Amino acid sequence: MTEITNEIQKAINALDDGKVIAIPTETVYGLAANIYNENAINLIYKIKGRPNNNPLIVHIKSIEHLKEVATDIPPIAEKLAQHFWPGPLTLVLKKQKSISNTISSGKDTVAVRVPNHSVVLNLLYNLEYPLAAPSANPFGSISPTNSNHVFQYFENKIDLILEGGNCVYGIESTIIGFENNEAVLYRHGSIAIEEIKKITGTLKIITKDNNAPNAPGMFSKHYAPKTKSFLVEDISHAIQSFGTEKIGVLLFQKKVATSRPLKQYVLSDTGDFKEASKNLYAYLHELDSLELDVLLIEKLPNINLGKSINDRLIRAVAEI
Repeated sequence: MTEITNEIQKAINALDDGKVIAIPTETVYGLAANIYNENAINLIYKIKGRPNNNPLIVHIKSIEHLKEVATDIPPIAEKLAQHFWPGPLTLVLKKQKSISNTISSGKDTVAVRVPNHSVVLNLLYNLEYPLAAPSANPFGSISPTNSNHVFQYFENKIDLILEGGNCVYGIESTIIGFENNEAVLYRHGSIAIEEIKKITGTLKIITKDNNAPNAPGMFSKHYAPKTKSFLVEDISHAIQSFGTEKIGVLLFQKKVATSRPLKQYVLSDTGDFKEASKNLYAYLHELDSLELDVLLIEKLPNINLGKSINDRLIRAVAEI
């Protein structure tokens, strides 16, 4: 039986025993294991049903431990780490030889970050190894932002979920790599690219690769509800395309005026992107549980974190 617990020592014991557990972060919950335990790392892929060409993110306790997992670190990467860590920024860097090909999907790089969540930082400081931790959901499904989401996905498939409350950011980390010392965006995330550019100046964007992705989150279809979903510019117009179907609606700032009995969720009454980001997956989980026929999702303004949210939604409704 899967246990949800606040007890750090139970998590330490499970990880030391080579088990996979769920941990909270400021972005989403993750499925975590000792990066030096190859059996446990393989188990993460098996539990998630994750393709083995999709690398994992390594979580370290502080920037001082970066050289334990990475080498040949560009100055701009150090500058980004100093500015954003702990926090929702993942850097893709040349890996140390100690990092297995399973974690890196055969590449010579490793994705790494310092999470900004008191519970997981406490855990990391009490471990003698970093943790590999992709999101705690079956591959392609909506990411989890609370312990109950994880429990619903993996009841009896993992031993332990470390409780950390609701995730404050609600979508995954922004992922930056480096080519010829130039910063490259591999995944939109909880740090808007406008903020990244304040540090990097320029930013190359390569966010899709279904064959040999350099980082997580680059597959065309991802983060998807079970309910048939459409991303639309005009919700009111889209509603008219459907007759007797049970319709759910996810909107950015305000509900639509209609006499139809729709299930309507609003991401942020005030139009705040951070609030919308925090609520995105939680509301998708709720709507997906209502046994609706159709889910209509309003596209957000494509600025700031709106770009990151739209990126998730485009992948969520993709047909392939």
